Amino acid sequence: MRIDIISVVPELIKGFFDYSIIKRAIDKQLVEVYFHNLHDYANNAYRQVDDYQFGGGAGMVMMIEPIDKCITALKAERHYDEVIFLTPDGDTLQQKTANKLSLSENLIILCGHFKGVDQRVRDHFITKEISIGDYVLSGGELGAAVLCDAVIRLIPGVLSDETSALTDSFQDNLLAPPVYTRPANYKGWEVPEVLTSGNTPKIEQWREEMAYQRTKERRPDLLK
Repeated sequence: MRIDIISVVPELIKGFFDYSIIKRAIDKQLVEVYFHNLHDYANNAYRQVDDYQFGGGAGMVMMIEPIDKCITALKAERHYDEVIFLTPDGDTLQQKTANKLSLSENLIILCGHFKGVDQRVRDHFITKEISIGDYVLSGGELGAAVLCDAVIRLIPGVLSDETSALTDSFQDNLLAPPVYTRPANYKGWEVPEVLTSGNTPKIEQWREEMAYQRTKERRPDLLK
């Protein structure tokens, strides 16, 4: 998979890809991530990528021309499955979205900034709009990091145990069950006996029951 991230301040997100599971995925050449500074596509000496709103109002708006130049240049080199815009009014990111995107070959992610982007960008270039929650950040870079993490970890070979992702919360519209590790008894707080029994069928049954119970208590909407 190849992911191209377009940002006004790519330095905000670059460090995220230098550690942990994401870095291992890059090192294993399971994913390529490229960063594109939108200022490099500006058409003036000031490298301007934002301007005042037509009609007045507070906040600057990302201009269409630099974004057009960047996306057009990328699409001239390869086909992209999706051109994604991170925005508070997009579809809320869900596990099923990450699952689908993990099957892609090439993705473009545009990080919003300032007051947002010229609407014509959304009308003519963007194929999917995603939000990571009902709140506003200073820019889409953190949202892009969240999206990339959710997608990349699902690529076969990224996790050392691929079955791990299959038992994550939301994969089956259920939250994950409780998990425990050693010691089995700590300050009198004991691990459920079934988990140390060695009886795999009973353990799996317990986990399914706990997942259902936790979902019913905390996210009953998922059971609908």
